[in-house]
Amino acid sequence: MPVQAATLERENLLHPWIVEARATISLSLPLILTNLAQTVINATDIIFIGWLGSRMLAAGALGTNLYFAMLIFGIGMISAVSPMIAKKLGERRHSVRAVRNIVRQGFWLALAISVPFWILLWHSEAILIAIGQEPELAAIAGHYMRGLQWAMLPFLGYLVLRSFVVALEQPFWSLVIGIIGLAVNALAVWVLVFGKFGLPALGIVGAGIGSTISAVAMFAGMAVVCVVHPRFRRYHVFGYFWRPDLREFLKLAALGLPIGVAVGLEVTVFNAAVFLMGLIGATEVAAHAIAIQFAALCFMVPLGFSQAATVRVGYAYGARDRDAIRRAGWTPFALGIAFMCCTALVILAIPETLAGIFLDRGDVANAEVVRLTVSFLFIAALFQVFDGAQVIAGGMLRGLHDARVPMLYAALGYWGVGLGTSVTLGFGLGYGGIGIWIGLACGLAATSTMLVVRWMRRGRLGLEGVAA
Repeated sequence: MPVQAATLERENLLHPWIVEARATISLSLPLILTNLAQTVINATDIIFIGWLGSRMLAAGALGTNLYFAMLIFGIGMISAVSPMIAKKLGERRHSVRAVRNIVRQGFWLALAISVPFWILLWHSEAILIAIGQEPELAAIAGHYMRGLQWAMLPFLGYLVLRSFVVALEQPFWSLVIGIIGLAVNALAVWVLVFGKFGLPALGIVGAGIGSTISAVAMFAGMAVVCVVHPRFRRYHVFGYFWRPDLREFLKLAALGLPIGVAVGLEVTVFNAAVFLMGLIGATEVAAHAIAIQFAALCFMVPLGFSQAATVRVGYAYGARDRDAIRRAGWTPFALGIAFMCCTALVILAIPETLAGIFLDRGDVANAEVVRLTVSFLFIAALFQVFDGAQVIAGGMLRGLHDARVPMLYAALGYWGVGLGTSVTLGFGLGYGGIGIWIGLACGLAATSTMLVVRWMRRGRLGLEGVAA
């Protein structure tokens, strides 16, 4: 009997964790697949541009990184919609009107972000020249941006609606729309870049226009789902959407701003690495553009777990349940880290094969790019666990509406440790592109450590009133 009692006690202790794991996987899987679809959209653009030549690839990488340096800030700010709705739902006394108002202010926030960034991106060529890039590459990237920059507003609008359906734990529809967006993007970019079906070949500009068409299609598709689906339509998310609510807008912006800055600091340190590569040469830029695609592809899985953690922790935070908060955080963290360990082994095993997806390994002209890509992939494999840890820990903390201190950690880790080490090794000690990538790995390691320690000390995050 004592043995049976002990076994039963263990089962009782494990049961809530098993339930949480199932809920996390159920929520995370569609989000992961949606993130992968978005990454494939970006990779498709790079592949088609790469078929135009290595210099076009380098120019496309410069333009894409400048665009995403701004877009990612907007993505971070819009991501505040999800924890705000999740907390409302967790409190179990929310109103349809309150949820609708958060979505409405999300649209206003998307517009407020897009307009100034459109103005800046219109001058992409001048910006790239000002930071030391080759004038020819900067000119090509500027033409590319003429088609790409308009994707920002519809894409951010799509993210507002995706945050809404995810907070309601209905992520399947974001996956459906993501797959549709992938198909639309691949077709539009292929047709416009190479001039199919009687249309003129627009080259790299066509890739930008195709991405904008895809973003519009994704927003339109998600809007239709929210208006038609019974689970969502009762919220009437487009009802009086033109009416701003300054108080709610400022609350959303107050949470979103540090998230946007933190996410922006992370992504822009990689963008800064591209520009540092540009100071070395086009070969390094092209190799970085290829290697970063695989790192980004792997990153989509822990990013999905991070998004699920934000929602699950947000529910538990709204319910003021400390044990549920702990389970909702550590469960996706463990799942994400396990996955990143596996991807590290895959990258280490077949780096040449991965490089060959983007470039013809038999072409002598590509030999140096392939060699550098393989070297960068080796370092990418080493920082997989740190990359997964920092993004999931960040999502866990966002569920608690804890964003300001993580923003400071991001500044210190990514730009203090990461970029500082990259510049020192890459230029001061002459390691070139390898030194830059080692610096990126150091920045991820430092940031992930600080974020995980902060989560472990979450009793200091204003949770003293949460039930033990």
